Amino acid sequence: MVQTANPVHPTGRSATAGARPATRYALIHAAWHAEIVGRACDSFVQEMDRHGVERSRIDLFEVAGAFEIPLLARRLARTQSYGAVVACALVVDGGIYRHDFVATAVVNALMAVQLEVDIPVLSVVLTPHHFHAGDEHQQFFRDHFVVKGAEAARACVQTVASLQSLESAAARC
Repeated sequence: MVQTANPVHPTGRSATAGARPATRYALIHAAWHAEIVGRACDSFVQEMDRHGVERSRIDLFEVAGAFEIPLLARRLARTQSYGAVVACALVVDGGIYRHDFVATAVVNALMAVQLEVDIPVLSVVLTPHHFHAGDEHQQFFRDHFVVKGAEAARACVQTVASLQSLESAAARC
């Protein structure tokens, strides 16, 4: 976990100084299906760069699987060091009826973190109904995760900007 000497609020405003430092972002990704999930991470970083967010402002964290993401998301959000936390994972049916439970638990937990800590927590935690290990199907999801990573980056930038605008407007009142 990244430690900062000068904590930053979710809006990017320094807790101890009047200047507004550049907002930092956290990206958590699951190691399971790394060849697919990694595509979302790469796409997220590239799209953030297109929106003026340098790679150095994005901290990457790897966890074993999707189920481990919410706790780390909560801990990262509570540091107040990030304007947003983004989670990426692929939850597939491994032959037992478990994937729907895992995906639902993870996405619900991420929403709870967002509302509890008051920092955007975006999800690229996806679960296909019929995932096959074949090359064609895996290529489809590699491509799909590129799209989803870019969408998450755009949502991240827009959400953080909206919250900063809201805070600025409230401060003027």
